[in-house]
Amino acid sequence: MTARVFRRSSRSSPPVAVRASGATIVDADGRAYLDAAGGAIVVNVGHGRDSVARVMAEQVGRVAYAHGSVFTSEPLEAWAAALGPHLPMDDAAIYPVSGGSEAIETALKMARAYHATRGETDRWIVIGRWGSYHGNTLGALDVSGRRPLRRPYEAWLGRFRHVSAAYPYRAGDPGAMALGTAEDAATELERVLNAAGPNTVAAFVAEPIVGATLAAAEPPEGYWAAISAVLRRHGVLLIADEVMTGFGRTGTWFGVDHWDVRPDLLVAAKGASSGYWPFGFVAAAGHVANVLDAPGSFVHGFTYSHHPVGAAVAGEVLRILEEEDLVTASARRGAFLRQLLEARLGDHPHVGQIRGRGLLQGIELVADRELRTPFPRAAKVTERVVAAAREAGVLVYSGTGNANGTDGDQVLLGPPFVVTDAELERIAEVVADAIRAGTAEGAGLDRRA
Repeated sequence: MTARVFRRSSRSSPPVAVRASGATIVDADGRAYLDAAGGAIVVNVGHGRDSVARVMAEQVGRVAYAHGSVFTSEPLEAWAAALGPHLPMDDAAIYPVSGGSEAIETALKMARAYHATRGETDRWIVIGRWGSYHGNTLGALDVSGRRPLRRPYEAWLGRFRHVSAAYPYRAGDPGAMALGTAEDAATELERVLNAAGPNTVAAFVAEPIVGATLAAAEPPEGYWAAISAVLRRHGVLLIADEVMTGFGRTGTWFGVDHWDVRPDLLVAAKGASSGYWPFGFVAAAGHVANVLDAPGSFVHGFTYSHHPVGAAVAGEVLRILEEEDLVTASARRGAFLRQLLEARLGDHPHVGQIRGRGLLQGIELVADRELRTPFPRAAKVTERVVAAAREAGVLVYSGTGNANGTDGDQVLLGPPFVVTDAELERIAEVVADAIRAGTAEGAGLDRRA
């Protein structure tokens, strides 16, 4: 008997990728695709890096696997030391895992263990935000606020609490669960903390700039300073989810750097290894890590954590980012991409907002620009836009449900940092054409549906 691959999408016969280089992927039929999404906003140093493949092969030849509870490895220790100066925290200790969801689960347990070790055993509640995404494992999904993904599994969820999204564009819209000012957000968080009860909340989890669920939505002015002040007053740990925004994606090493935020725990993946190896980690600030170093305080582990090959790959990706100054390149090329998008789509009647930083740029699509009315989900506007762009040879990342948990259409762009100016011009042109085609078809449906 034979087996088949369980597809991640409804496409029964997706194209077969056979090679990739820079910002381009080629399929088995010889068709080239410009990867304007970096996969799932993963690839930052570009596809087809020979040095990454070489480092990976060399490490496999030396030590392919050694269990992290017994051994450490040279590449792991070297990578952690090299990463330290870039982290927005002091005296960090790094716990490497296999991806973003594992990293979030690890951070949640760290927060709980930190408080319990200090004698605050009633602190177990974690607060996330609506309109957020932190992973698909159960703990990560529970703290996430992406309602379309939560919906099938609601019977298994409900331990954690949520506050409104920091989403000024839809602040006050029915069903959006969004706030538009720092003062409102801080007041709401204070209220939720007080309602939970004194000394019961362990951590607050948030993306500095929201990625897949709200298409690069930035918080309002003063948001992070106000939120951080509330958390400090209540002794609640801040977990910064940098899975999508980390390693230069927004034009700084980490998204929190835009606001000089100092998280207690920082979670990263995706760009840490640029997709060359399943890899992620939690960085714990010294004041947290020192508590967790006590024997028996942190009970946790994965088979593939502390992986020597993953660490070697992450180390080489870090070297490339540093030596080629690709974080600066992300900022510069992101500004150019934004300029191109504004020129082509800034006045489009179905483009509600273009937003983001660096090479994380989002476009929110609406049926009515003035009223910010979303297209009905039945119109499948996002799917039309994605298909039109793919047909033209450009891959984009998309999301739906952002307006009210069901309706809402958006496109997210996150090409590799090595993308050329000519490729950025092509991305902007194709995306503009795809949006014109997709929204023209979607606009024909009853907007009240």
